[in-house]
Amino acid sequence: MKPIHPVWSFAFAMLLPTGALAGPDRVSILLGSEHFGATRAFQEVNPGVFFTWEEQVFDYSIGGFYNSYQGFSALAAVGYNYEIAPEFEVGAFAGLAFYPGEGDQFSVSVGDMIPIGGLQARYRNAFAQFIPADGATVDSLLTFGLTFELNSQD
Repeated sequence: MKPIHPVWSFAFAMLLPTGALAGPDRVSILLGSEHFGATRAFQEVNPGVFFTWEEQVFDYSIGGFYNSYQGFSALAAVGYNYEIAPEFEVGAFAGLAFYPGEGDQFSVSVGDMIPIGGLQARYRNAFAQFIPADGATVDSLLTFGLTFELNSQD
């Protein structure tokens, strides 16, 4: 197994909230994706697990998933959510994803490190993320899954 790239370690350290040692507030299970305008076949079943620390303004997430290129990827992201109704949030996120050996598949990358961002929504225990793309091999991506609160906010 190859060691983790130093840039990836730095990204994790910078994106984690100061309260990360207290444990995550939420766990999310990625189930799959849909690639819109794809010029090739992609893996649409993408199981993964993400842990999120919900801070005052931003949420911080780290995790891993089976990616669309049939390999394992890791992700560190920061998000901002706005509650528009009870149990319904919308927001935006940005982060860095590590696609070992696949960095050349993306128009913007630093080695195998890929910037990622988009819009997200959560209703009760379901979530979805919309990720725009450059149109080279895909126009946009929709990911979806289930999410569960770990720590009661009451």
